[in-house]
Order: sequence, then structure tokens, then C-alpha cells
Amino acid sequence: MAPLAERMRPRSLEEVVGLDHLLHRGAAFRVLVESGHPVSMVLWGPPGSGKTTLSRLVASYCSAAFTTLSATSAGVKQVREVLAGARRRLESDGRRTVLFLDEIHRFSKNQQDALLPGVENGTLILIGATTENPFFEINSPLMSRLVLFRTHHISEDALTVLVNRALSDRQRGLGKEDLRMADSALEALVSRSSGDARGVLNALEVAAQLAKGRGSPCIETGDISEALGRRIVQYDKAGDRHYDVISAFIKSVRGSDPDAALYWLFLMLEGGEDPEFIARRLLILASEDIGLADRWALPIAAAAAQALSYVGMPEAGYHLTHATLFLASCPKSNSVTAAMGRAREAIRKGPSPSVPLHLRSTGYRGADSIGHGKGYVYPHDRPGNIVDQSYFPPEVSPEVFFSPSPNGFEGEVRRRLAEIDRVLKRKGREEI
Repeated sequence: MAPLAERMRPRSLEEVVGLDHLLHRGAAFRVLVESGHPVSMVLWGPPGSGKTTLSRLVASYCSAAFTTLSATSAGVKQVREVLAGARRRLESDGRRTVLFLDEIHRFSKNQQDALLPGVENGTLILIGATTENPFFEINSPLMSRLVLFRTHHISEDALTVLVNRALSDRQRGLGKEDLRMADSALEALVSRSSGDARGVLNALEVAAQLAKGRGSPCIETGDISEALGRRIVQYDKAGDRHYDVISAFIKSVRGSDPDAALYWLFLMLEGGEDPEFIARRLLILASEDIGLADRWALPIAAAAAQALSYVGMPEAGYHLTHATLFLASCPKSNSVTAAMGRAREAIRKGPSPSVPLHLRSTGYRGADSIGHGKGYVYPHDRPGNIVDQSYFPPEVSPEVFFSPSPNGFEGEVRRRLAEIDRVLKRKGREEI
């Protein structure tokens, strides 16, 4: 009568998927578990990433008693009762106790302090599970006695393995139901479960009941949609639609339409698009279509990409939305793109250049004797920090590559370059 997610919980390390960084041969976690002499630890990771499963396996491999407490309901009294039971067990038959403390970050200082003696003298093996940074949430004295292991969102490939295993397993899974699953339904399920293995199996169980209820042997996308409680967006991540939608997104941002940009953004996110792909496109757009028109475009896009890597989805949807709205609202300029093209063309078609003597490095002994740096004028010694000297190779006539637009901050750059051009006797910038 147990839920599918509980029935399909791995019973050995070999059955665990998606946690290769902890379970590959030679990994510290695996070595500790298989040795039969594990240590107290903290498992830090998102929901459904295997923390409870790993804890049970620790107890199983060392033949220990397995006890659970939830920090949301247990108090100091319950902790002391577990410690007393662990001492009796150890004294009577030498059997150790693994205490799995879910949401350990919710324990107060006094509750955490009550665990210290048992952890320190080895009465029990404490495994704390948390979704929060343990260095902020767990007392230093207790944290110093625990080994930290990270779990991560389970990959779509690993979730696919779990779903297929649950569908075919006739003892613990749904194998006796003789159900199959449409490819589109499988893709929808694993791509919309945010790397949560438990969530995938819970949704699969509901979808299976829905398929049976309508007399069908096949789980369809509609069943998954109902099981997840939201509409499944039809989106082909590998086909033409993938490229068409990202194109519409970029062109909407470039065209300064934040509302259309958000529409395409969430069509992609709800359709299971890789958010890192979107973040990369925003980074490119920040320089390609905005450039110096707004100095904050690239930092905002980079910050969103960094936030995505740190926070993960779905919460990083805030940061992608933030960046999209900002970039769409920025003044636009393709001056960076145009300057790249002109400079690249000059290099490809121009002569082989040499570095003028006055621009060569002088950071070594003997540079002066061969004329390196001779004639160079230090700009900071001159008014306005601008010097009428050549910075191009002698074989190349000075050319204008960069022409800032009058938009946004580039208007200020444009005015600044006008003064620089006057001193350097550079002409034609506004004409290109």
C-alpha cells in the first residue's frame, strides 16, 4: 500500500541513479558506506535528490538500526529518547544506530546541542538532511563533527531510467499494470519535474491511475498534465521550433518589447528548454545588441547566468525574467558588433603588422638599449590624459572601427571620443 516512490526506493548503491559524484568507485561517500564504518554527516541538496535514500543505505550497509526524526516536529525530549535507545542498543548487542534528521536546519541551538554528546562519543551516527546552506543553519560545534556531502537535482536521463524502471518492475513498480508510456509523455514528465525523483514517481503513479481510469494501456501527455496539475506546453527542444522560438525571444528583446520577450521566455521555460541555453543567449545579446548603450546590460546578464548556476530552477526563473526585462528595456546599439566586423576585416585584409618601438614592452632589463619604449608619452602626464601619438602599427594607416550610437550611455562615449579624435587627428567616426 506504500506510494510508488517509497516502493521504488533503491535497496543498494547500484540501484541509485543520478548521484555519480557520490557513488562512483573511489568516491569518499561510497567508500565510507561500503566500509561498514560510516561517519556522521550532512546531506545538503534540493528535495527529491536522494538524501533519505542515501541515509537508509548507510544504515543498511553497516547493519545499523535506522531511526528518523523530523526537525519540524521533534524536540529535545525526542532527541534524548533516541540517544538513550542508541546507548541501550550499543550496550546490549553492539548494534549501532543511524539517526536520520530531516530538515536539520530547523532545529534550534538547544536541540542541536542535545545531539552533540551522542555524535561526539559515537553513540549514534547522525545524518542530517537539509535544503539550506548548513554552514549558516547548523551550529559550528555540531557542524565541525559532521562530514558534508552535496546532492543535486537528478538529471533528465537519470529520471528517465527511474520512470522506465517503475513501469517495468512487477514486484515494486507498475509492471503488473502492463502500461506503456508515450514518448511525449515521458519527455514532459522528466523535463517538468525540476530534477525531483520523488516528484517524478508520485506524478507517474497518478498518471497511471488516470490512464487506467479511461481504459487506456498508454499514459499520454494529458495524463501527465493532469498529474502535475498544469498544462503541458508542446515544445520541441531539438527541432526547428527550438530555434524559431529562441529567435523570436531574441528579436523581441532586441526590439525593446519586454512583454513579447516574456511570452517567449516562458514558452521556453514551461516547455522544458535548458535554462542555461537561454542564459547564454542573453549574455550574447547584452553585447551584440546593447553594448555600451547601457553599461549594466552585460553585468545584469552575467549575474542572471551566475544566479542560475547557484540557485537552479525553478527559482532562477526570477533571475532570467529580471535580465530579460532589463535588456528589453535598455537603449539598443549594435556598435560593438559593427566594430568587431570592421576590426576583423582590417586584420584579414591588411599587411602583417609589427609593434611600434614606443609601444613595445619595457618590463625587462635591457629593453632601453634596444629602443623599446623610446618616444612613448605617458598619457597621465598630459592634460585630459590624451596624447597625440600613434597606437597603430607603422604598416597600417589609422582606421575608425568603433562608432558609438547616440543612444543611452553611448551618447556620452560619443562625446568623449569626439575630443579624443580631435587630439589624435582621427576623422570619419560618425560617418561609418
